[in-house]
Amino acid sequence: MEDIKIVSGNTEEQLWAGVEALLQEDRLDYNLLLKQGKKQIELYIGIDLGGGFESGSALTQLCSVLSHKNTFKFAIHDQSFIDQVGKFFGMQDVEIGYPSLDKHLIIKTDDMEKVRHVFADADIRKVFSTLESFDCGIHIHTNEKDKEHAYLELNIDEAINKPAELRKIYHAFYKLLMNIEAQLKA
Repeated sequence: MEDIKIVSGNTEEQLWAGVEALLQEDRLDYNLLLKQGKKQIELYIGIDLGGGFESGSALTQLCSVLSHKNTFKFAIHDQSFIDQVGKFFGMQDVEIGYPSLDKHLIIKTDDMEKVRHVFADADIRKVFSTLESFDCGIHIHTNEKDKEHAYLELNIDEAINKPAELRKIYHAFYKLLMNIEAQLKA
C-alpha cells in the first residue's frame, strides 16, 4: 500500500471529480483521505489476489473520527443465515420501525430513538438496505497517549471501485456521519 492521497472539495461534486480521476488508475488498492468541507473521511479499497492455497480477499472501508464526545453505542450488519438461527435462539436485535432495514439488518444499540433519527433519511436507508457482506458502527480506539477517539466505520467485503456505486455509498456514509454527530450534539 502506498501513501495516502488527499482529495478535497467544499461540496460532494467537487470532491468526487478528484475521486473519479484517481479511480481511473488500474490498481489493486486505493488509500484516500477525502476532505469535504470540515469533515475528513478515510477511504480504503483493497484487493488481495491471494496465492497458492490462499483465496483472495477484497475490502472497501470508509472511516471518520466523530467530532463530538461519544455516548452512543451503535453497530449494524447485514442479516445472514447464522443471524436468523441466532434470533430463533434469542439473540437480541432491535427493530427501529423502517421495514426495509429491520428485515435486512441486525441492529445493536443502547439508544433506539437515536438510531431511528440517524436512519430517518430515505437515501441512507436505501443504500444500507441493499448492502451485502458489511458491518458499520461506532468504534472506540485508544492512541499511544491513552486518549480515546470514536470513529464511524463502514467495512464492505468487496472492492467497490466503480465510481457511481462508490459515490452512492460515500453519500449515504457521509449523511449517516452527519446524523450521528447531530445526535451526539443534542
